[in-house]
Amino acid sequence: MLTQQENDLLTQTGAKTAMGQYFRRFWQPVALAEELPEPDCAPLRLKVMGEDLVAFRDTKGRLGLLDAHCPHRGANLFFGRNEECGLRCVYHGWKFDVDGRAVDLPNIPPGARHHDTIHVKSYPTREWGEIVWAYMGPVDKMPAPPRFEWTQVPESHRYMTKVAQECNWLQALEGGIDTSHAPILHRRTTTETNEPGIPFDSPFVQGAAPSLEVDLTDYGYRYYGIRPLGDEGNYVRAYHFVMPFTQIRPGGSQKPLVDGHFWIPMDDHNVMVYNWGYSWGEDPLLPEESINRGSGNNFGTDIDIENGFRSVRNRSNDYMIDREIQKHETFTGIRGVNVQDRAVQESMGRIVDRTKEFLGPSDMAIVAMRKLLEEAVGTVMDGGDPPGIAPTYYNIRATEGVMANELDWREALMDRMYPDTPAATIK
Repeated sequence: MLTQQENDLLTQTGAKTAMGQYFRRFWQPVALAEELPEPDCAPLRLKVMGEDLVAFRDTKGRLGLLDAHCPHRGANLFFGRNEECGLRCVYHGWKFDVDGRAVDLPNIPPGARHHDTIHVKSYPTREWGEIVWAYMGPVDKMPAPPRFEWTQVPESHRYMTKVAQECNWLQALEGGIDTSHAPILHRRTTTETNEPGIPFDSPFVQGAAPSLEVDLTDYGYRYYGIRPLGDEGNYVRAYHFVMPFTQIRPGGSQKPLVDGHFWIPMDDHNVMVYNWGYSWGEDPLLPEESINRGSGNNFGTDIDIENGFRSVRNRSNDYMIDREIQKHETFTGIRGVNVQDRAVQESMGRIVDRTKEFLGPSDMAIVAMRKLLEEAVGTVMDGGDPPGIAPTYYNIRATEGVMANELDWREALMDRMYPDTPAATIK
């Protein structure tokens, strides 16, 4: 349970809030690279942490991310002309380059000081792993690039989607790192179904209620859900939380796959969820793997790209719940694992009232995450560098498996989770 003050601290990410200032110390995913497909393509309207922004790719292919409003009279640059290495406001023709400098002011007489002083707020941008990233914090404190392992594999070995979710970023993140809900919310209730979900006969579903263990790290923590399977041993599922908005989880496949999410606030009542996965093996992803394996995040069938990446199954249509399927095939009757997540998380309200909650032992990862975020915000407010800035998370992986009772499962999993790191140096 949190106080109202604590809840406000963790959920509000505007530029003048404490959490907002902390968030801005990290590189943020702001768009898929394919949304800006070519030089001089149409500008892209964005909202990130309450800021209205516009992104564009100029004539030379460089990326720009600007305040959406022209500094002259406030017209929206989304309607601008992307031409000749700049974005030109259609109201009076003021033109800005990718760094926000005014390069042409056609209605201002030559020699006026405007030509040297006018600019629009801009943010540094980079392109890694088919994502456009932006750094929105103090330039002198810019961290190392977020080069997760998935950004380094060939495009044929990874997938990426995104979806807008109608709730605060924190409850979406909490839903992601909550391991105890998955075999309940996402289960199939029979083996006689083609509906997506966790198979009824899997150890994830058949295991007893999990115990959780959380190991703090310099990037956040790694955590484990341990489910007893009797004489067969324990089913152990191992994840990572990378501060402030990243989860890395097992891919649930015989192939060497890892999945993950980024939860990026659009404002305090909406979040853009980036869903990604990759294989570090030699073989590329198969078509059914690269479209996120029926989890509810496929473009077109599950996500309406033309409608702001909104979920096709959403609160306005009750997520198209099918009560017959709920009775006979899946626990929810809602099609798609991640659609089920969105349904329950959005059902809590735009910002859940954490003063009324009752947490249990299976919520240990959520409690640890909140504490880390509160401490990190305090560090930033005191002028320090928050944890998670150092790039020690580049090659970490998530994993899972059935472990014999006599096996030291923690030791057995460490090599899988940190494949390029000597065990003695892991903190």
